[in-house]
Amino acid sequence: MVPFGGWEMPLSYPAGTLAEHRACRTGAVAFDVSHLGSVRLRGADAFDRLQRALTNDLGRIGPGRAQYTHLLEEGDGSVVDDIIVWWVGDDDFHVMPNASNTDPVVSALGGDDVTAGRAVIAVQGPDARRHLSGVAPEAAEVARFAVRPFSWKGADCVAAGTGYTGEDGVECAVPAGMAPSFWDALLATDAIVPAGLGARDTLRLEAGLPLHGHELGPGITPLQARLGWVVGWSKGDFRGRAALEAERDRGVDRLLQGLVVEGRQPPRAGYRVVSEGVVVGEVTSGNFSPTLGRGIALAFLAPHLGPGAPVQVEARGHSLAAEVVELPFVPRGG
Repeated sequence: MVPFGGWEMPLSYPAGTLAEHRACRTGAVAFDVSHLGSVRLRGADAFDRLQRALTNDLGRIGPGRAQYTHLLEEGDGSVVDDIIVWWVGDDDFHVMPNASNTDPVVSALGGDDVTAGRAVIAVQGPDARRHLSGVAPEAAEVARFAVRPFSWKGADCVAAGTGYTGEDGVECAVPAGMAPSFWDALLATDAIVPAGLGARDTLRLEAGLPLHGHELGPGITPLQARLGWVVGWSKGDFRGRAALEAERDRGVDRLLQGLVVEGRQPPRAGYRVVSEGVVVGEVTSGNFSPTLGRGIALAFLAPHLGPGAPVQVEARGHSLAAEVVELPFVPRGG
């Protein structure tokens, strides 16, 4: 167990991070992600409040769908938090911020912090739905990026076809008091493996997914992180729009890229990236890729460096040869 965002979280279970990672790529795992916040907005003005505050355009979806979006700083357009919105009913939205960002999100959006009243269990992997169907068949049927209520042992729950692994899966929000029995029922299938933060990080990194505090956060905008697709430019004003428009018009001075090193040593956050003797960026996340068998990293680099460019990563007194690559490192189902 390790501290994470104010919570005590499992880093790994007895099988270990590598086994958990491989189980998610080939079968099914369960993550306890109850550290994610849950902010509930209800009422006739809920849609408008979210539209004015968040970057993405909820008009692109509708009730029964989920959407990835950002909350920006007004002054510089950097990312306060990256968020999933579950549009549960006509005027009922569940906003899912990162662990340590619930209070800022409530301040920006309003709504009720209901984090303490529920647990969120993510069942992920190519066989996730098949094995989940034996425990909660309604939840297993939810489509990718869809949202639907379901009942489990008489309790009202919500499922979304979302996750953070690059694999298919379902996230189940259940009442906190039901969480132990729901978790036990999943593991009792003998096909769903418990997984911790270690595997969650290697999986999201292989999938090229950003982590708040590394690829998103103060001073980092959606455009720099190659997430311009989460910006609804045609929807009207939203918090941070003016600063983001100014950056879009002048062009970004750095872009998030993938790096693969020649050996197994992982580049680490903070390592400098060099091209032709000039520092051109910095690693934000790095680890050993169980799937590729090599060190991989995400890094902000000068915009002229694209896929195929050779670079060096300065790693505590020695240099790691690396190549800039397209993301994701491992395609979904790869």
